[in-house]
Amino acid sequence: MEFSKHIKDILQRLPDKPGVYQYYDSEGTLLYIGKAKSLKKRVSSYFTKIKHENGKTRILVRKIVDIKFIIVDTELDALLLENNLIKQYQPRYNIALKDDKTYPSIVIKNERFPRIYATRQIIQDGSEYFGPYASVKSMHTLLELIKKLYPIRSCTYQLSESNIKAEKFKVCLEYHIGNCLGPCVGHFNEEEYNQNVESIRHIIRGNHNDVIKYLKDRMHGFASELAFEKAASLKNRIEILEKFQAKSTIVHPSIHNTDVFGIVSDKKSSFVNYMRIMNGMIIQGFTSEFKHRLDETEQEVLEYAIIAMRDRFNSNANEIFVPINISIEIPGVKAHIPQRGDKKKLLELSIRNANFFMRDKQKQLELTDPEAHTTRTLEAIRDDLRLSELPIQIECFDNSNIQGTHPASACVVFKDAKPAKSEYRTFNIKTVEGPNDFASMKEVVYRRYKRLQDEHLPMPQLIIIDGGKGQLSSAVEALEELNLRGQIAIIGIAKRLEEIYFPGDSIPLYLDKRSSTLRVIQHLRNEAHRFSLSHHRNRRSKNAYRSSLTDIAGVGQQSAEKLLNAFKSLDEIEVATIEQLTKVVNLKIAQSVYKHYNS
Repeated sequence: MEFSKHIKDILQRLPDKPGVYQYYDSEGTLLYIGKAKSLKKRVSSYFTKIKHENGKTRILVRKIVDIKFIIVDTELDALLLENNLIKQYQPRYNIALKDDKTYPSIVIKNERFPRIYATRQIIQDGSEYFGPYASVKSMHTLLELIKKLYPIRSCTYQLSESNIKAEKFKVCLEYHIGNCLGPCVGHFNEEEYNQNVESIRHIIRGNHNDVIKYLKDRMHGFASELAFEKAASLKNRIEILEKFQAKSTIVHPSIHNTDVFGIVSDKKSSFVNYMRIMNGMIIQGFTSEFKHRLDETEQEVLEYAIIAMRDRFNSNANEIFVPINISIEIPGVKAHIPQRGDKKKLLELSIRNANFFMRDKQKQLELTDPEAHTTRTLEAIRDDLRLSELPIQIECFDNSNIQGTHPASACVVFKDAKPAKSEYRTFNIKTVEGPNDFASMKEVVYRRYKRLQDEHLPMPQLIIIDGGKGQLSSAVEALEELNLRGQIAIIGIAKRLEEIYFPGDSIPLYLDKRSSTLRVIQHLRNEAHRFSLSHHRNRRSKNAYRSSLTDIAGVGQQSAEKLLNAFKSLDEIEVATIEQLTKVVNLKIAQSVYKHYNS
């Protein structure tokens, strides 16, 4: 692809330093913001690559007519700047943080005798915001705890010193029921009120131990001064806080001031779960969807998410747990991948939360927009298996020949990634003697697609063979004889490790165990196995019944078949009358069967 002289000049003078780059189109619209450890190497790679695998990247590169860049000192500075610029400008091709709603936060208002309450509005007035809380229930539980421990005012009065001295206010019902100590009329001094607010600040942050220690010191002080009523009041607060702490502790208390990040991805998005740990307690949990725009790796998305979420939750944690290596270094913060114990359990919990969130999103999409869900699933299968077209129709084959008798096969058909049961087909093996899986597979694949050819019916876009390289090779031979090789994609799936085999390739593909592609393939394989086994058992049962009937004098194979088709089971034949039997076979045979079961 040829680029303008302007672009080539910029590429030549790009520095080999960390920084942020911005791509613009011909109308001056900001298309994309990126960060780089080396601006020269990263930006040049967009224009020197022969062909980008991601279609959106190819479109983006074609649109770029101008590049601007900012040099910074470190890669972390580049990531921070990129994060801020993306939030400010929200370019079309950047990772998008997708939030379905505004989650509430707890605010400590910047005012004399601060109020503390839940809000969904963030106002830049110097107030402190803690959150957001994905679980509104947990937030209200925390606010109820604060209310039990400290009598904080809820009124909106302007409690300036002059207003209080002028006696502009009167105590309200909250004062009379003990929820407020009346700072509006000067009954509660500002210094002690602010000490309570500081304790509340620690509780919201999860520093319960510091608050408990502070309360115990005050309790012992009151007790030594013989102020037993005040000491008893503090003892009650300590018990409430310790009870709340005991309910919240789920890991070892040595894990303190730590952020945990779990990530799972599908083709369209990554889902990142964030957990905040203080004194062995999860005090915050939040999961966000990050929509992919280009071909971002999981590492790139996770690095972006770490910066975005730590900023969003005002985290100062000095340790973070992650599931994969990250390249950014945050000063004063240690990042590592836990290998065992409580730390690993925490990371696994975070990943499970991310995975649950992703599955829930997919279920919501399936319910609200089934067509979009189907398209997304088919696109994932196409991309994962490197197909040239969407696999609208997929067919899967399985053989059954238990103990080498009555060999049978089945073909199941999925349309739009869902079973089309009316199009399932069974096959009795005709040309193969004995248990020969390879030859049986070749026969049924040949028969299936020879018939579709003869009847001019549509072919599938993908064939799946339940078996390894041997069965796959046999199926490919059948397609070659029908001149269909290369016209229909075909793969084999081996049961042991769920290896996916492609024709002519000895190295299998291993799909992510959580991928929708593997789930659909497993569903097809299990359906084919179930249907084939059911057909095989029916053949064996019919043969057993037929053998039992042909032991009766005068009853041959043809008569036994007629009787079984008419009465469905031996039990029904045993209780049939002469009149009922003669409707199916002649009188002589009917009398012989009746006598056999009623003598």
